[in-house]
Amino acid sequence: MKEAVERIITALVGEPGAVEINEIEDGKNVRLEVRVAPHDMGRIIGREGRTVKAIRNILFAAGQKHGKRFHLDLIED
Repeated sequence: MKEAVERIITALVGEPGAVEINEIEDGKNVRLEVRVAPHDMGRIIGREGRTVKAIRNILFAAGQKHGKRFHLDLIED
């Protein structure tokens, strides 16, 4: 899933080289921590959070198929 999320996010941002994703797995729970350039944070969140919500919905559907629960966290530095 990390590769799929990375592919989606790098397609959205203006600076794909700054995208950094950490995957932390704890049994059935998988946390994906996403870091992007500060000026690209708005592109990931989207208008009223629609873009990040859509990515989370994709992760939810994939989690149902794999028997896991994915959490997507946007990390600001």
